[in-house]
Amino acid sequence: MFIIAGLGNPTLQYEGTRHNVGFDVIDTVARKYNISVDYRKNRAYIGKGIIAGQKVLLAKPQTYMNLSGESIRGLVDYYKVDEESQLLVIYDDVSLGAGQLRIRKKGSAGGHNGIKSIISCLGTDIFPRIKVGVGEKPKRYDLADYVLGHFSREEREMMEEGYGHAAEAVEMIVAGEIDAAMNEYNRKVKPKEG
Repeated sequence: MFIIAGLGNPTLQYEGTRHNVGFDVIDTVARKYNISVDYRKNRAYIGKGIIAGQKVLLAKPQTYMNLSGESIRGLVDYYKVDEESQLLVIYDDVSLGAGQLRIRKKGSAGGHNGIKSIISCLGTDIFPRIKVGVGEKPKRYDLADYVLGHFSREEREMMEEGYGHAAEAVEMIVAGEIDAAMNEYNRKVKPKEG
């Protein structure tokens, strides 16, 4: 069993915000592999399916971002998975351009409260993750206001492309090809010339 957890905030007011791209990627993966993520367990919406011949559990924690680790700890314990090799966390990153990916095998929270919570609850920062760029915060913007804001139409197109790439990266990682996924997606994307 491989747990693939996308981070976000529950309730309609947060739908489509920068902080909810983890949920958006899970929705993209769920559509691609025909997995229903509608069952509640361990304070998350979950759905089981098969990706790259492996059993997977897609999860959208419903604890709000800052307590994501509580839900993920419960899922890791219940399904007895090894977080270092059978957990993949997907979340937003304000240091990357809209739709760009950065895949890592481990790392610090980098100021992300959802990841801070997961590291605290698991007692380790060694777990694979896919960071999805949401664009850098403009100067004089409050970070919380920025990540809880919505994308422009142009950004939304870049994000949709990024979600598709993230879904492809998920398949590679589940298949044991995280290094190949890093080589493929950890590149700077050149802006399109208009």
